[in-house]
Amino acid sequence: MLNLNSRLTKAAISIAKSLSTRDYTSICRAGYTRSTRNCCLQPSFQQNLLTNLYKGAMFEKYKFLSTTASNNTAEGGSEEKETISVTFVDKDGEEHLIKVPIGMSMLEAAHENDIELEGACEGSLACSTCHVIVMDVEYYNKLEDPTDEENDMLDLAFGLCETSRLGCQVIATPELDGVRLALPAATRNFAVDGYVPKPH
Repeated sequence: MLNLNSRLTKAAISIAKSLSTRDYTSICRAGYTRSTRNCCLQPSFQQNLLTNLYKGAMFEKYKFLSTTASNNTAEGGSEEKETISVTFVDKDGEEHLIKVPIGMSMLEAAHENDIELEGACEGSLACSTCHVIVMDVEYYNKLEDPTDEENDMLDLAFGLCETSRLGCQVIATPELDGVRLALPAATRNFAVDGYVPKPH
């Protein structure tokens, strides 16, 4: 009896294996594949569809991120690199060609490039030591008209000319690309040189 049962058991196991193998084979031939994640069968077209969707989503995500990054870089880069050419001519006639970012004053640009433009009041319109002479009338006419405060300070400037301006009030704009600015031979600053404080 035991031998019969063991034979039947072995036969049943053999048949079950054979059936499972044939079923699996036939299912695979019908276009199904076994999923390694959950050990179930999935139609191969469905698996390919999901794979392609995933790849497409990853590609779109990469494309979006790379496009956004490149746009930000381009925008940031254009803002940082947008400059104009300015030539300072010192009192000895030596020329200094520099690049000045849009929106920066000529006083700041001179200080950043070690050009001797004093600016004792640091651009607060309290002196005339950043006096510059625009060498071309065409460029001078592109500047905004000076304020009353600037005119008051220019009246105190040494070597005043018709195209004189204060460097702290000349702001770099695209229209000023190529402007040439002459530095006067001397500066006059009453608040520094000849100022005598009143007693309290």
